[in-house]
Amino acid sequence: MKRKDFFSAKRVTGIAVLLALVIVLQAFGGTIAIGAVQLNFTLIPIVLGAVLFGPLIGAFLGFACGVVVLVQVIMGMVPFYVLIWTNDPVVTTLTCIVKTTAAGFVSGLLFKWLSKKNGLAAVFVASGIVPVVNTLLFIVGCLFMTDSVYVMAGEQNVLAFILVGIVTFNFFIEFAINLIVAPALHRVIGIVDKQFTRK
Repeated sequence: MKRKDFFSAKRVTGIAVLLALVIVLQAFGGTIAIGAVQLNFTLIPIVLGAVLFGPLIGAFLGFACGVVVLVQVIMGMVPFYVLIWTNDPVVTTLTCIVKTTAAGFVSGLLFKWLSKKNGLAAVFVASGIVPVVNTLLFIVGCLFMTDSVYVMAGEQNVLAFILVGIVTFNFFIEFAINLIVAPALHRVIGIVDKQFTRK
């Protein structure tokens, strides 16, 4: 992509809108807490950024989301993270930032590769992979903080607690939301973009 096209007004505006959505959704209403479970709707604009603007923008939006989550963790706004932040601040920081950054990047890469073969399938795969990567890296992060998670797990097995008590419900809801909403939004954006191109 040429430098001029990369910094075009339409591209910069689109990225800015998605960045604002990521920050606002994550900070003010993109996450709904159900017990220890956090349903994160912020993954949707990350998918859209990855699909519309490529893996680097997907990673950038994921990084922005991770930074907002980290600020919320430091401020004690995310109940689950309070204990692990106190005991493992470095691993908690890496987990918060890396999981969504990697999710956005992988989503953009898969879309770029698959869209040459089947555009619709590419959108669904890109949408579905974000919660998958996000959740897998969250689990890996938790496994590096087993002492902290063990305190929360009580008498339960730590891995079972992570998979059943924290991840399972959360993952499937996020996965379903992304598969339903992100492709629909991408379709609407495509229609609007065509209308602007004609004019």
